[in-house]
Amino acid sequence: MIVGRRAVSAVSAVLAGGALLATAGCSSGAGGSPGVSASASPGATSAQASPSAGQTPPAKGTVSVVRTVAEGLNSPWGLAPLPEGGLLVGSRDEGTITRVDEKTGAKTLLGEVPGVSAAGEGGLLGLALSPHYASDHMVYAYVTTASDNRVVRMLYDAKRPAGDRLGAPDTVFKGIPKGMIHNGGRIAFGPDGMLYVGTGETGDRGLAQDRKSLGGKILRLTPEGEPAAGDPFPDSPVYSYGHRNVQGLAWDADQHLFASEFGQNTWDELNAITPGGDYGWPVVEGRGTPGASADARFRDPIAQWHTDDASPSGIAYAQGSIWMAGLKGQRLWRVPLRGTAASAAPQAFLEGEYGRLRTVVSAGGDRLWVTTSNTDGRGDPKKGDDRILELRVS
Repeated sequence: MIVGRRAVSAVSAVLAGGALLATAGCSSGAGGSPGVSASASPGATSAQASPSAGQTPPAKGTVSVVRTVAEGLNSPWGLAPLPEGGLLVGSRDEGTITRVDEKTGAKTLLGEVPGVSAAGEGGLLGLALSPHYASDHMVYAYVTTASDNRVVRMLYDAKRPAGDRLGAPDTVFKGIPKGMIHNGGRIAFGPDGMLYVGTGETGDRGLAQDRKSLGGKILRLTPEGEPAAGDPFPDSPVYSYGHRNVQGLAWDADQHLFASEFGQNTWDELNAITPGGDYGWPVVEGRGTPGASADARFRDPIAQWHTDDASPSGIAYAQGSIWMAGLKGQRLWRVPLRGTAASAAPQAFLEGEYGRLRTVVSAGGDRLWVTTSNTDGRGDPKKGDDRILELRVS
């Protein structure tokens, strides 16, 4: 069941109608491992400028850890930089949102999101700011409830006392299947002002190919929760399908959309997303091979990894490359781009240095915010976990 709010603002309608997304210390930088491959053919997070328009970045890049921004976070998942300064970070398991001062690391509890049912891979997941945040101060969140996954929005009032700065959640969209695994959860407003939602198939593989199901999809919605104008299927919020568990969403400087997702036992994926595209799960995992498994219906990833090397989560675009966090892989991957193709083999950084990496967000220019995820029940927490890192990249 889909329930959206019926009032669509004139501004949102104009943005939707005009949207035309074509796809929409130092660490040594080891090259791609034998379990990593990239394709040279086309297959939140707002884009930051490339080194120059149309320029292909170098095949090899660099990463340096500038500083640890904050420590002592519990199961951080969503991360949203505030335009006035500060970082909003959500706790998957506690269902709380905290503001972190990015200069001092000081943490201020904003409040708890009611109705969150944290179990398995579910809980308080992605965060995003309204495209009209300057005037409406709305914070969007993807949450697992007792019955489903849904998107809610809350008024953030910085003038209220700590612990009571979030208004009551207003349900924007509901009815996304939930499970102990594969709940998706990444949300981001695109350059078109529309809300993109990455979902998972909850372990029920057939949902990914069922266009009537919201599981195993990327959804495109107005800020009020309606299917956006220009969506590929009539009266449906489905933007792409055939996904196993979408975990990262980001746009490049040319407004191409990219998404990361978990594979099963063989290949994790980074995909360039086209409206209406079928990404193959569960028929194909990774790129189709010549012969019986090759099928022109399915779109191949632009890069793929063995699951031990990635288990990807959040992605961000900076300096002409997609940067992808690895959970099981415990590393940060750089995928340089030429259009919607990988221009060189993926390159790994921070391997094993900070444990599991969950979320990557552009901090502007050559900087990234990256969160660790060692307190999520699958990591090995060390003193100070979990933390937010500031990186300089090229």
